Amino acid sequence: MHAQLIVELALLGLATGFLAGLLGIGGGMIMVPFITVMLTNRGVSDGLAVKMAIATSMSTIIFTSISSVRAHQKRGNVRWDLVRGLAPGIVLGGALASMGVFASLKGAWLALLFAAFVSFSATQMFLDKKPAPTRQVPGAVGLTAAGGLIGFLSGLVGAGGAFVSVPFMTWCNVAIHNAVATSAALGFPIALANVAGYIISGIGLQNLPTYSFGYLWLPALGVIACCSVLTAPLGARAAQTLPVKQLKRVFASILYLLAAYMLYKGFGAAN
Repeated sequence: MHAQLIVELALLGLATGFLAGLLGIGGGMIMVPFITVMLTNRGVSDGLAVKMAIATSMSTIIFTSISSVRAHQKRGNVRWDLVRGLAPGIVLGGALASMGVFASLKGAWLALLFAAFVSFSATQMFLDKKPAPTRQVPGAVGLTAAGGLIGFLSGLVGAGGAFVSVPFMTWCNVAIHNAVATSAALGFPIALANVAGYIISGIGLQNLPTYSFGYLWLPALGVIACCSVLTAPLGARAAQTLPVKQLKRVFASILYLLAAYMLYKGFGAAN
């Protein structure tokens, strides 16, 4: 592996680890566009590059989630009751997405889906609509259904689920700092369920780059995971000092930029 690639992946890991801790996004929304660029620059077709970027970014969330959650838990911000309620649906939804729908969809469609869902999440954050004061977190059935949707959408776009789970929890009157911390904890079951599916569905594919395991690109996984765990706690500490509205707008601004790039890649892969 070339030194330049190692440096690029290390910088990406440091940046995404910090943002994962700060915003609870697991890093996936940041990594997918950049890993797509790296793979296409190395001769991988646009469609396959998008799929591998999604799968690889999801796999790194296993590590960033653990590091970020430890920092959030020290401040008592993780709502473990919500984690327990959402996790079963997340595992089922993630398995369905990664082992079924993900493998059958073209990379161009996945890129467009990524852009659409990220744009929706960013808009919700910018509007900063206040939920009805009487609205509460749903019961067990409602949480399982919500978890299934979060896991399924995360499996299609390679993200830790914060683009759905954070708006969902704030809509249910969960405080933004609790929602961000809980979203970071949810990244672990989301990543485990989906990564298993990406490996199974990608085994035996042709034209994969060197050091691939199913849809996973192992060099990116190794370097990004090692670097991101160093900065995720720093992001979690920074999240405590930012006002709620500013935190939402930082989240939304980043998502808009990445949605625009993936929209461009999606149309490019379709042509």
